[in-house]
Amino acid sequence: MPKKQRRARWDEISQNRRWSGSRLRLRLGCLIFPPVKLSVTELTDQLIASYARVGGINNLDGKNLPSKTAIASLSCDSLRLLFPGFFDEQSIHTSQLKVETATLMDSLLSRLGDEIYKSLVYVAPEKKMDLRDLGQVAHNQTLEFLSKLPRVRELLQMDIEAAYQGDPAALSKEEVIVAYPFVEAIAVQRMAHELYLQKIPLIPRIMTEWAHSRTGMDLHPGAEIGSHFFIDHGTGTVIGETTTIGRHVKLYQGVGLVARSLAGGQSLKGLKRHPTLEDGVTIYANATIVGGETVIGAGSTIGASVFLTHSVPPNSLVSYEKIDIKVTKKEERIKTDFQI
Repeated sequence: MPKKQRRARWDEISQNRRWSGSRLRLRLGCLIFPPVKLSVTELTDQLIASYARVGGINNLDGKNLPSKTAIASLSCDSLRLLFPGFFDEQSIHTSQLKVETATLMDSLLSRLGDEIYKSLVYVAPEKKMDLRDLGQVAHNQTLEFLSKLPRVRELLQMDIEAAYQGDPAALSKEEVIVAYPFVEAIAVQRMAHELYLQKIPLIPRIMTEWAHSRTGMDLHPGAEIGSHFFIDHGTGTVIGETTTIGRHVKLYQGVGLVARSLAGGQSLKGLKRHPTLEDGVTIYANATIVGGETVIGAGSTIGASVFLTHSVPPNSLVSYEKIDIKVTKKEERIKTDFQI
């Protein structure tokens, strides 16, 4: 662009654009943004003003909520208890197992107890709980949770068996544990489910959303999931709070077990909103099963991308028919100009 035209273009821009009160400058054909002339004190004052102006997302002078960072750390350490030697930096020798387990268990008892205490304080007024008793209640709830880990391990062993037997690409069960995101997602969900059943607020959802952010699988802690469960690939899978899943169920990526409508909002709380899958059901990629009254009968297979809003009897095969697929030679395609 000639110098005169470039200058004219700059004059037009400078008349219409401002950045923090300063005009943009043109150097070597690039727009250069001058530094913002604000002090840390001024920036702080602006943000403090927003705290007063924009309410509802502040937790000031309020309850000390459970720490997301602490819950993430607790989830990691709980995985170490469930899979000794798999989630540790170094291998654990059998002779060290009892000492290592006792040390980690003691740490979890203290740290998880602190977070459960915060959760109980959060709901104490609503539940009419005596704050003086919450320390002991939190300790007892933590002990109850830790006592359930052997049963959780039994379920996970069956899940890993199902994953290994159901995936011909699996090299070994060890590979399933160390490499498959599904293992982390279901392990965290099964632990969170136990806390959910104990009616511990906040923590179960923080745990599963932590796993969701790491694995791409959104498994609500309220979902009841039977043994020998497997999600192959898994990315984008959603399992809602009131879902019930039987034994030997296999899902693929992108499957949604969701509610029919959330227009009722909080009035739907506590109601059965998500589907039921009976034993031996297989659901292929990107299928969506909708509604609390929907039951997928035992042994049924739901094809890829099916959108299902009603129940099907046992041993059903559900798929789309008459879906046209057009194949043409590339040189015969209609040329389209995609330039913007």
